[in-house]
This record gives sequence, structure tokens and C-alpha cells, in this order.
Amino acid sequence: MYVCICNAIRESELRLAARRCGGDAEQVYATLGKRPDCRQCLDDAEALIFEERELSSATSVAA
Repeated sequence: MYVCICNAIRESELRLAARRCGGDAEQVYATLGKRPDCRQCLDDAEALIFEERELSSATSVAA
């Protein structure tokens, strides 16, 4: 599924970048070499980034 249509950023790409970058959605986009254009995706992107980091931290604590 695409999270950002303007930049063609897929959910899987966003989640992977969220694990590598500790910032907000705009910083994660920058990791992907992109910038928010229309900005309509940022709330959904922030939610996915938060979810991915929560899952990553829960997995690392359990290991």
C-alpha cells in the first residue's frame, strides 16, 4: 500500500526507514531521499512510524 502518493512511498519502505531513522515523518522521508509535497500523508505516516518503532522495541526487549 502507498502511504505517500506524491513520492510513491510504500508502507514497507516507510517502516524500514523508521527502524533506521529516529526522527519524525519528515526526517524519515529525508532518509528515503524525499520531502513531503502535499503533506496529506503525514498523519498516517506518523502513525505507521510510531507503530513500527513500538513493534521493534517490543521485539528487541523480548529477545
